[in-house]
Amino acid sequence: MLLRRHAPIPSSEITDKTAYLRRREFIQAAALTTVGVAAGALGTDEAAAQSWPRVKIPGTIEKSGWGKGEKLNEYQDIATYNNFYEFGTEKGDPAVNAHTLKPTPWKVKIEGLVNKPADYNLEDIVKPQALEERIYRLRCVERWSMVIPWVGFPLSTLLKRIEPKSTAKYVEFTTLLNPQQMPGQRRQVLEWPYVEGLRLDEAMHPLTILAVGLYGEYLPNQNGAPIRLVVPWKYGFKSIKSIVRIRLTDREPMNSWQLSAPDEYGFYSNVNPERDHPRWSQARERRIGEFLMRPTVIFNGYGDQVASLYTGMDLKRYY
Repeated sequence: MLLRRHAPIPSSEITDKTAYLRRREFIQAAALTTVGVAAGALGTDEAAAQSWPRVKIPGTIEKSGWGKGEKLNEYQDIATYNNFYEFGTEKGDPAVNAHTLKPTPWKVKIEGLVNKPADYNLEDIVKPQALEERIYRLRCVERWSMVIPWVGFPLSTLLKRIEPKSTAKYVEFTTLLNPQQMPGQRRQVLEWPYVEGLRLDEAMHPLTILAVGLYGEYLPNQNGAPIRLVVPWKYGFKSIKSIVRIRLTDREPMNSWQLSAPDEYGFYSNVNPERDHPRWSQARERRIGEFLMRPTVIFNGYGDQVASLYTGMDLKRYY
């Protein structure tokens, strides 16, 4: 049975912790930190997020220019209001439960229709890249949105490096399967492991990134550590987290939500105010931290960059 429960938007704002830990200290602290020691005066999810070490990414992070002038959501908003069913179905569950995830060491298997398949250590994927900050809007099919300063690199740079074969048409991504680290996988709310997919030209688009951080820091566990997908013109369930496998294929992959609720979630999931969810309108959205709803914009406002990918397609049918 598929469970769908939605927690209310948190109304409180918590001041960010400003102290940074070095990478080695983070690894040590991650093994020792427990969320139970967080201050009782805070909400459980907010306390859990504050108790987790925040670690600055060393080196230079370039400013991409995307999102200039956007009002960012607070770190606390981003770290405590999440969809990550591997750690629970309520929005606050991941901040409470994701301390069990061990994001280091980490490997990503790259396979399928590529000339350079291999099991790559995460650092071998990330280190060759020039990391940049990209301020993108995140829009979820549940009608909430955020503005997040992601740190990452274009997925296209990795795909070019592994050399897709001429027959490759799609990219399939898979999340870690480990019920000990991801307690939500002990319940069959979805088919595990979580799987997502993109058409190859979507994956190669310069707006599509693999994110390893936000606010200049490594990703919190609840936000998809250590590496996740960000596709800003699509609904949030395309933002697969804690990726352990990337596979290129000539067939359209079935993503997890298609398998669980095919009448509600399709393969493309482009933000489209004219294509309603079966249970609610997508014409408006609520930015986390704001009271009033605002109109939803086609392609989440990135239409000038991506609309040409879908020329001639019926986006109400291919949703």
